[in-house]
Amino acid sequence: MTPYLQAENLSKRFGNLLLFENISFTIFEEQKVALIAKNGAGKTTLLNLLSKIDSPDNGIITLKNDITIGYFKQNTKLNPENTVISEIFESENEKLSVIKDFELAISKEEQKEIARISSLIDNMNAWDVEVTIKQILTKLKITDLEQKVEFLSGGQQKRLALAKVLINEPDLLILDEPTNHLDLDMIEWLGSYLQKTNATLLMVTHDRYFLNRVCNEIIEMEDNQIYRHRGNYSYYIEKREQRLQMQEASTLKAKNLLRTEIEWMRRMPKARSHKAKFRVDSFQELQEKAQKKWQDKGVQLSVNSARLGKKIIEIENISKSYGEIKLIENFSYKISRFEKVGLIGNNGTGKTTFLNLITKLIEADSGVVDVGQTIRFGYYKQDGISFNPQEKVIDAVNKIAEYIHFEDGSKMGASQMLTKFLFPPVTQHSFISSLSGGEQRRLYLCTVLMQNPNFLILDEPTNDLDIMTLNILEEYLAAFAGCVIVVSHDRFFMDKIVDHLFIFEGNGVITDFPGNYTIYRNWVDSKTEIVKPKAETSKKVKSKSSNTSEKKLTFNEKREFENLSKEIEQLEKNIKSVEEELNSGNLAHQSLYEKSEELSKLKEILDIKELRWLELSELE
Repeated sequence: MTPYLQAENLSKRFGNLLLFENISFTIFEEQKVALIAKNGAGKTTLLNLLSKIDSPDNGIITLKNDITIGYFKQNTKLNPENTVISEIFESENEKLSVIKDFELAISKEEQKEIARISSLIDNMNAWDVEVTIKQILTKLKITDLEQKVEFLSGGQQKRLALAKVLINEPDLLILDEPTNHLDLDMIEWLGSYLQKTNATLLMVTHDRYFLNRVCNEIIEMEDNQIYRHRGNYSYYIEKREQRLQMQEASTLKAKNLLRTEIEWMRRMPKARSHKAKFRVDSFQELQEKAQKKWQDKGVQLSVNSARLGKKIIEIENISKSYGEIKLIENFSYKISRFEKVGLIGNNGTGKTTFLNLITKLIEADSGVVDVGQTIRFGYYKQDGISFNPQEKVIDAVNKIAEYIHFEDGSKMGASQMLTKFLFPPVTQHSFISSLSGGEQRRLYLCTVLMQNPNFLILDEPTNDLDIMTLNILEEYLAAFAGCVIVVSHDRFFMDKIVDHLFIFEGNGVITDFPGNYTIYRNWVDSKTEIVKPKAETSKKVKSKSSNTSEKKLTFNEKREFENLSKEIEQLEKNIKSVEEELNSGNLAHQSLYEKSEELSKLKEILDIKELRWLELSELE
């Protein structure tokens, strides 16, 4: 395999904070690699180094000659004055540049220039670029190509930035949390896209199902070490557990040896020989090994949360709209004790609005939300809270509560809770301003849990949290003796936590589905999948049905069946004609958009006609 990127002995620090030191690894052509580490370990910093946005303090980064890099950053800034399409064309990609020049020549009606660029586009095989642009933007639910960037929502701008990177088709894709701000359908599509692309991929993501599906190698950064695992996330988890068990055994062995060495140190004479000095040095090394932190054991937090009464939350015929946008209409449900509910649906269908309604942060247009007197909410909001940057981490949690109590009568202090959520003592006494964005989200989570709620509301808790923290949160929620409502696009997280789902289908419709997200997805797929019967199956069906009365086509169905063949043939011709127009390169933006819409509709009609033809053919 050809090495695309080589990192040798990289080191980086910010002031007194050492992020990593002397780390080395290689990424080869067409590998799909995930980078895993806890928040604050320097994942984004490392990506900035590899994409040459920043420089290492020490070390060398070598890239294969002439490869292109596409880097999707968490904080990508777009030009607010650009339209969507002009932002896409603002690129160094050669194909995009020539298409941009072609559009300009058409607008100026410069026939010679049009002919020259047309020939160039032919040679570059670039006529399909605009179709690709439309397809990727549509999949990421950005449909108005002439809309100004400044009028896009924050999530839409993130998706536009992602689309821009994908459309450029770089040799090396570097993606930092690409699934943030995507709904479940978009995540499914992006996973399929990355599986099929020939691009080499380096990605940071907290979405374990997505990671498991896309990546074939894991690079883990931990304690200034690099661990490589050739396999997907499931394989990585298995191997990591084996490694941690070996480390634990090594630490226990070191502690036993340390007791013996401590006795020797106490009895050692003051006059130290060279041999004694060597043993002292060995003792210090052994002491460091014995004191190695063991942070990866499951967190058993059976919190003694406030008692739940008989009445939890009763929702009766609530409705909520904003202008003409109907989010919730006549929804009723009685939440029972210990229920764990997941909310899923496209962005903008009312999930966060629903959470704000049941927590009484906003009022319904009609209907009643009756909350039981014993309910104590802990609400983790998607937009978080603003911490005082000059406040210390431990003080931010102590303000909420100094202790939480457990079912066995024991209690845990704020410092212990922070330690469980991967804040070591040194970080606890640091100022909040020194924390990364992900660490601040983790701190926010701690402040919510320290309120000792009996009803947790979690709105996108998996965004910006590292995989280690998600594992800890899942352990906590599994032992949580209360109710949970969670909004998340993380399929892995939802499958582990929820008992059933509220599906926000749009236009105010909410459906209760009895099962987790994977069960729901399989159910949806089974409804939409069209399976053509195999020849063997058909024979078996015929032989079996020969003994029974077969259902025959009616006269009208026969006529319909005959007409369907003609209609399908004509639709296929129409689709081919539209595709030729799209690939001709002679269409302006508006015409391109209209033809793309026409093509989508024709294909939808063709699918319906073919399905009906299959149904009737079985009776023929």
